[in-house]
Amino acid sequence: MSNRYAVILAAGQGTRMKSKLYKVLHPVCGKPMVQHVVDQVQKLDIKEIVTIIGHGAEKVQAQLGERSHYALQEEQLGTAHAVMQAASLLEGKEGITIVVCGDTPLIKAETMEALFKHHEETKAKATILTASIGNPAGYGRVVRSEAGLVEKIVEHKDASDEERKINEINTGTYCFDNSALFEALKNVSNENVQGEYYLPDVVEILKNQGEIVTAYQTDDLDETLGVNDRVALAEAERIMRLRINEIHMRNGVTITDPANTYIEEGVEIGQDTVIYPGTMIKGNTVIGEDCKIGPNSEIVSCRIGDETTVRQSAAHQSAIGSRVNIGPFAHIRPDSTIHDDVKIGNFVEIKKAVFGQGSKASHLSYIGDAEVGNNVNIGCGSITVNYDGKNKYLTKIEDDVFIGCNSNLVAPVTVGKGAYVAAGSTITKDVPGNALSIARAHQVNKENYAEKLNGKK
Repeated sequence: MSNRYAVILAAGQGTRMKSKLYKVLHPVCGKPMVQHVVDQVQKLDIKEIVTIIGHGAEKVQAQLGERSHYALQEEQLGTAHAVMQAASLLEGKEGITIVVCGDTPLIKAETMEALFKHHEETKAKATILTASIGNPAGYGRVVRSEAGLVEKIVEHKDASDEERKINEINTGTYCFDNSALFEALKNVSNENVQGEYYLPDVVEILKNQGEIVTAYQTDDLDETLGVNDRVALAEAERIMRLRINEIHMRNGVTITDPANTYIEEGVEIGQDTVIYPGTMIKGNTVIGEDCKIGPNSEIVSCRIGDETTVRQSAAHQSAIGSRVNIGPFAHIRPDSTIHDDVKIGNFVEIKKAVFGQGSKASHLSYIGDAEVGNNVNIGCGSITVNYDGKNKYLTKIEDDVFIGCNSNLVAPVTVGKGAYVAAGSTITKDVPGNALSIARAHQVNKENYAEKLNGKK
């Protein structure tokens, strides 16, 4: 097999996006478009990847890192001009080069591999990835000979009536013999209305030299979608989302409403887990088996064990064990660790806390900067008072503690193993193990005081 190279075109600003963010960095299902392309290219046996950068060059490089070499296109003078910038890295090398746009996030490695193989089998100097479309208006048509070889690519405005009936279009992805590509690029002219150097002209140059030019037609039009504005971005997101959801469903996950479930690429979900509508699962999340997630939950970069339920709640950058019951309307903030068999109920917020096995906070509590032991009960309305306006402090609640409703634990403070805190207490000192701590004012009843307030005698 010949050496393989890849050139990824990622220099354009994307003015139609009307955004401060450079076009190829716009995310689709949580990952920048250009990253999707590079990830798919890396699945192939590619010797060298060269990404053509221009607008936002430093940010594109920061995103892709060492996965690619880079060539700078200081002025955006067309697609052929962009590929020319890779000459210092690729010119003179023997092999096959694929050219793919960085704004085509849906293209698959399998399709690019098929394009390579077709190119090799036909011994072509250039092979165009094409697709069939019902309404090809505005697209460049691929005109073939009776033998199926490419005669030319003709733009819609230049096409004859007969050529406009052709529904096979140029997708903008190509394979070239690398040496032939860079030789032909030297002959590309910018004598056109836009004054730019166009890559399809290389096809014409090679054809006029008597070289074989072929086309490989993909049967998945969606893969060829180029994102140039927010409308196309939303369409790419929709297609990618359904693609991701289908993979999970075929792996044994139940997604009750795929059109309204948002799972980013890279998320792992175990068999027989059920994902309900309105749920968003992002980042490096790993979810175990037999879980129930949603409806309307947001999970970001969490590890969740088996048989856990998260209902109408948010969890971020935390570890959640097995058989945990969270929600509805709970918030698990970053750096929390929730062990097995825990209950985090409605309107409970956990922040940078460890929650021991079998413990529960059933409703209306804030537990921040805390270490909660095993089999602890935290009553309704209780909070760890962790912030003095400048610094955060730690609350420690040891095993088998019972915290009564509406208790304030003013950190730094420790409640010892097996202790009880009476409802309504404000705890400012450590509580010994097995003690009962009561820290509240004595009740005082003032007879007939309401009459005085109302002006009555």
